[in-house]
Amino acid sequence: MAFWSHNSHGKVPAIEELRARYDALFARFGVVPEGMAFTPARLGAIEGEWVGASRDGRTILYFHGGGFIAGSPQSHRPLTSRLVEACGIGAFSVDYRLAPECFFPAAVRDGVDAYRALLSKGMPGSSVILAGDEAGGGLAFSVALAIRNAGLAMPGGILALSPWADLSLSGLSILQNRKCDGVLDWETLFVSARHYLRKSNPCDAYASPAYAPFGGFPPIMVHAGSNEILRDDASKLGDRAAAANVPVSVEIYDGMSHLFQSDAGRSEAKVSLSRLAQFVRAKSTAIAA
Repeated sequence: MAFWSHNSHGKVPAIEELRARYDALFARFGVVPEGMAFTPARLGAIEGEWVGASRDGRTILYFHGGGFIAGSPQSHRPLTSRLVEACGIGAFSVDYRLAPECFFPAAVRDGVDAYRALLSKGMPGSSVILAGDEAGGGLAFSVALAIRNAGLAMPGGILALSPWADLSLSGLSILQNRKCDGVLDWETLFVSARHYLRKSNPCDAYASPAYAPFGGFPPIMVHAGSNEILRDDASKLGDRAAAANVPVSVEIYDGMSHLFQSDAGRSEAKVSLSRLAQFVRAKSTAIAA
């Protein structure tokens, strides 16, 4: 299926250009909190890195953003570190496969395999929180869907920062906020989705969990900014959870842009991280004495 989106030069942006756009976004994340430790590791066959450490056995399984085509545990260290620091609970940041080299559903499979590896180590699902930002936020929900459908023990909760959960880009905020979102744009997301999906339906529930049934899901917390084009994705996830009677909190921060938590000095970022940390601690089960 051919691309029909064009930039100002009349050409579809190449993957290198798209990745450069995301790299510029990641550069906004700032610096890593002092004293945070990073340890390269594997969960089964899935590579990644541990961020910080937990004293009581609880774990955040984190999926970085980057439109499914860019990013890494390393690019997102400032963001994951702030979440870990706020929670006092370590995270495994998953180095899932990226498109176009590896397309849908490779990222979902990697996420499920990482979760299975945690369970195989004797960790209860209730001690794990699935988390992510942007594409990784949507991926956390896709992984939860696969976990549920495979009959595995469910995680203790799911949290997402500015999630991209509707790859059909049907939310009104895509249009309403196109002038006030200085971070993401429709074209970047559209072409990223085409690289990831190939010929798959953008409304496939494993690609776009905004269309998934959430029955049996654990509690959910989603944070987004009112000025971002992905604002409605957060609301759609909340609607799906509410329809399935799943405990959910969707918080839209007024005047905030995409991943405003990356601005460590902003009061809204501090409030958001504090709320997310409360959720993680409340919904995950400590397992160590």
